[in-house]
Amino acid sequence: MTQNAAMRGEKIYDMELNITGVTDYGVSMDAILASQEAIPLHGARFDLAVDGRYEGRLAGHAHGVDYLRVRADGRIELDLHVIIETEDGHRIALSGDGQAAPRPGEPVLDIFANVRLSTASKNYAWVNERQIWGVGTASLVTGKVRAEGFMQ
Repeated sequence: MTQNAAMRGEKIYDMELNITGVTDYGVSMDAILASQEAIPLHGARFDLAVDGRYEGRLAGHAHGVDYLRVRADGRIELDLHVIIETEDGHRIALSGDGQAAPRPGEPVLDIFANVRLSTASKNYAWVNERQIWGVGTASLVTGKVRAEGFMQ
């Protein structure tokens, strides 16, 4: 195991979510991200509906909402709330925060997330005890969010 892999911890999932809807509150997310409109001084709020899959030690269908906020400086604050329905019929609540940063000149966001998992399922009690770090990207062209989760 490389030092970088040891620092990240055990990989427990690969996630791919599709952005299935965007709710805006007075300004379009597309217009802000395309620099067609300035970010308001107080920032802008968007609710992104997501749906997709988790693969790996934690595998199943996922759906939920990211209540994100674009700050005046262009950084994006994440507030993710997802339900993971595992392949063997259990439910795990995922909540996460973190930031996404637009790549200069590219329609891509780099994502860095602090993830918490919780469930009352005995089969997945291990998720309640550990810290999860997520790193990934979001494509503004395809509407796909891809990330990996590492357990400390």
